[in-house]
Amino acid sequence: MFKLRHSKYRHVFCDAPKPEHCHTGFRLSTVTGDQQYIKASAKYYAVALFGGGGPVHIGRHDRPGRFASGTSSQVEGHTGSVLDIDFNPFDDSMFASASEDTTIKIWSIPEDWEPTDSKGLAKSGSNLNESLVDLIGHRKKVTLLRFHPTAANILASTSADYTVKVWDIEKSEEISSHNDFGDNLIQDIVWDYCGETYATSCKDKNVRLCDPRAGTTANMIQSAHDGLKSVKLTFLGQTGKFLTTGTSSSRSRELKVWDLKNLSTPLATESIDNSSGALLPLFDNDTNVLYLCGKGDGIIRPFEFENKEPYLHKLNDGFRSTQPAKGLCMVPKRGLNVMGCETARILKLTNNSGVHPLSFTVPRKSDAFQDDIFPDCASSTPAHTAEEWLEGSCLPPMTMSLNPAVKLNDQEGGGNKKKSQFRTITTVTAELKEAQERIKYLEDLLQQNQISF
Repeated sequence: MFKLRHSKYRHVFCDAPKPEHCHTGFRLSTVTGDQQYIKASAKYYAVALFGGGGPVHIGRHDRPGRFASGTSSQVEGHTGSVLDIDFNPFDDSMFASASEDTTIKIWSIPEDWEPTDSKGLAKSGSNLNESLVDLIGHRKKVTLLRFHPTAANILASTSADYTVKVWDIEKSEEISSHNDFGDNLIQDIVWDYCGETYATSCKDKNVRLCDPRAGTTANMIQSAHDGLKSVKLTFLGQTGKFLTTGTSSSRSRELKVWDLKNLSTPLATESIDNSSGALLPLFDNDTNVLYLCGKGDGIIRPFEFENKEPYLHKLNDGFRSTQPAKGLCMVPKRGLNVMGCETARILKLTNNSGVHPLSFTVPRKSDAFQDDIFPDCASSTPAHTAEEWLEGSCLPPMTMSLNPAVKLNDQEGGGNKKKSQFRTITTVTAELKEAQERIKYLEDLLQQNQISF
């Protein structure tokens, strides 16, 4: 059984959001799969919509309200439905989209993006139709995307062609391709804390730990769960432990904690309930709090992980609602209201009532910054470049303080690396045209002055 003990996060609570704080009005895509259906950066969230061209709604956290199709701005560019989305952890305005048309597109959201105004009403605007980069290499639909947690511009993708590919999006190049999965569809893919390994779960029930640079399997958990339901994964920070969720032979949902040094048997196994939806483990690396969510559920269960037996401690009853979730994701710590003691925010996507922001708060009487519940978190500065990572560099994420009083240069972890500047085909074409006109002007000037060239 899970045990209660003293914890700074024991009394964390979440109230149902008010209607005026929710994001509504969009018709969701009808595609189904193992994806989370919603992803978020510190500034935006993304949801795939119903319609031709694979439309995607990009909403702002600070602009709740009603989206209106045909009026509000949206992203369009694919020829098939969008299956998964992931935001660049080092650029809140950049995201990748995976589609049934077998392509991956990288997008940059304009600074003036505003689908809804400050009053929560739909605001007219132009759609975003031109991507920064197109990644082409998969032979079938692309199902899952995951950005690297520490290296700039590294992206992992899975496909129905039973492969995992790692890309350098700045160069539009494939780094490695891994196809040691047989004819088994990949259900989940996650990076470890430093991005040295990625783990996958498949329909064959095996969990593989893979080398992303070489595209090979380094270790494997045979039949992690006996049931047939989708298996979801998460690394438990820097503890050397690993968590999987799935179903048992009796179809009850369960989770298991594993030691990465010995994957022969789990360290702990806990049965959750008998619901049918897949369990999504959302883990906070900074506070070691696990938010256990389920597709089709209205319950979010918070647990605190401790690197010793019994490993998981139930904090409280969490959040309960009669509204089932279609998908869920966490907002990065940089986007939270730390002065309101908001330790986590989970975006809950529903079928008919939009996106509900669920704010998990630790009650405190003081209005001052609470440094004991807000340790340093991952910053928006990459720890190394794609080239350095490919050469073998292994670094943890750059960190920053969440204290608003800390200066901006300190918040970025002391990093001074510039973000890559992506340019679209339209931009390059305009620059080339301008350069050609300038060259012609100079040539004419030389001819007028009878100067040979």
